Amino acid sequence: MRIGVPKEVKVREQRVALTPGGAASLVRRGHQVVVERGAGIGSGNTDDAYQAAGAALVSREEAWAAELVAKVKEPVQAEYSFLRRDLILFTYLHLAADRPLTEALLEKGSSAIAYETVQLPDGTLPLLTPMSEVAGRLAVQAGAYHLQAPQGGKGILLGGVPGVAPGLVVVIGGGVVGTNAARMAMGLGARVIVLDINHHRLQYLDDVFGGRLTTLASTEHNLTEALAAADLVIGAVLIPGARAPHLVTRAMLAEMQPSSVIVDVAVDQGGCVETIHPTTHDAPTYSVDGIVHYGVANMPGAVPRTSTAALTNQTLPYLLALANSGLEALSDPSLRLGLNTHRGFLTCRGVAEALQLPLTGPDQALAARA
Repeated sequence: MRIGVPKEVKVREQRVALTPGGAASLVRRGHQVVVERGAGIGSGNTDDAYQAAGAALVSREEAWAAELVAKVKEPVQAEYSFLRRDLILFTYLHLAADRPLTEALLEKGSSAIAYETVQLPDGTLPLLTPMSEVAGRLAVQAGAYHLQAPQGGKGILLGGVPGVAPGLVVVIGGGVVGTNAARMAMGLGARVIVLDINHHRLQYLDDVFGGRLTTLASTEHNLTEALAAADLVIGAVLIPGARAPHLVTRAMLAEMQPSSVIVDVAVDQGGCVETIHPTTHDAPTYSVDGIVHYGVANMPGAVPRTSTAALTNQTLPYLLALANSGLEALSDPSLRLGLNTHRGFLTCRGVAEALQLPLTGPDQALAARA
């Protein structure tokens, strides 16, 4: 099969979907890999390295013309013209918060498989996990930076100093993002509160961190009290494939201390903060009611070398399966859950519910191949 790797065009996005090592694995198995010139430069992967791995360097149009296209971020409007009926697209999509892209994929009839909805039998999300780990850790770094007074923050050093109390980080959601955010915040010396609706998850976090953080059931009362004391709030809520619920309302901002910071990692799924909207690395923050909001939707793009390697480690086995078998690889139940659109059908329940569009089961959609 011919696998294309275009250069990412989202603002300040320097990750690439495939490392030269990953390309070599595909080539060794008889596949043709075409990489857009310069696609890997931002992540430290040179054109020469791809050529040495057996990949061909091509134009953007040629990369998109491949049978199977691997990306990192969802196509932006300038890329919609590359979508077509015989295309298998493998990337992060986050369609529940993106009606225009959903409609474009349906209109073009592309078979779009979303990294974030590939799900193992135990409920884990193997292709979302590496970027969730990165984003959770980055969220604390970004929050700590924007708490500095010159950045509009309240002038708090999260770790404090002897004789001065450390800052308080409130993490909403105890999943992969939340766990990594908590680990990073405690590493800086901050006090940490994690809220979650799953009591077993709170037990796990209490055990794994040896009681060094505070766990709270995610009730409206507990959340409001935690927000009032917080210096930094990290939104780490995830419902696979679906739009994130607004747990922090605008009214709750009035309870927060002026110039506190919110980093909503769930922004690419609509955000768990009512007042969040996507921002870019060029202009990452804005203020609402005196609270600094950070809404960068591709946070791991800030560390593209780490992120690209971590992502390829997890996506390569699935990419190999798709290259070897095409859509027949969707016989794997975990990979089938990743299918979001096919031949004009919307096949992801979370997206259908969020956008109020008709849902077609993957089996039915895949049967309509003609």
